[in-house]
Amino acid sequence: MQISQVAAQLYTLRDFLKAPADIAQSLHKVRAIGYTAVQVSGMGPIAEDELNNILAAEGLICCATHEPGPAILTTPELVVERLDKLNCAYTAYPYPAGVKLDTREDVEAFAASLNRAGQVLTEAGKVLTYHNHAIEFRRFGEKTMLEIIFDQTDPRYIKFEIDTYWVQAGGADPVKWCQFLKDRLPLLHIKDYGVNAEGKPAFAEIGYGNLPFHEIIRTAEDSGCEWFIVEQDVCPGDPFDSLARSFEYIKANLCN
Repeated sequence: MQISQVAAQLYTLRDFLKAPADIAQSLHKVRAIGYTAVQVSGMGPIAEDELNNILAAEGLICCATHEPGPAILTTPELVVERLDKLNCAYTAYPYPAGVKLDTREDVEAFAASLNRAGQVLTEAGKVLTYHNHAIEFRRFGEKTMLEIIFDQTDPRYIKFEIDTYWVQAGGADPVKWCQFLKDRLPLLHIKDYGVNAEGKPAFAEIGYGNLPFHEIIRTAEDSGCEWFIVEQDVCPGDPFDSLARSFEYIKANLCN
């Protein structure tokens, strides 16, 4: 992994991205940390051309986005338009909010809807990935929801954006999932998994939790991962400090 492949997931900074002036100031700080790419998510309203101007002025690129799930499933052509405006190839389905997933048949129907949207994006030269949380490790018979989505989607149309923290939280192995998704893993959310003073799971900066990131990164690279995206849902203090701490660890310990 090269440091140029490491991006910041802007959802980490969502409280600092409410208005265009906030976005500009926050992206300046992200670039000052050392990141050269971001995943656009968690922002308040801003026109794509204004966002492009801010990114260009800071020397940042948009490597991927998160778009609303309903928009991806019902108006994928509009998602393509937005990605075109941002000069971006990748997006991710973020979370199945409001989707009925009570039975295996429900999950298979959901996978079919993802597949249809993914075909639209693929034919337009874009890539739709699926981002997991812990819910996808609910089991339906012999297989988990994530395995069913994998099985029931066309590898031409649906790739994955595996989240290391949520794989661990779901009781699975991030390394094995990186290996399992060979050639379908262009994006990886790198997020460390720690334990707090009460013995409860906690989000941690990369290298300050318990996940085996040397092995995770090596396996993800072998599976064709292009972007390693730092995200921290909850930070102990200033989220810019957490992004900086993760970046410094990655640069010193995980990059070629």
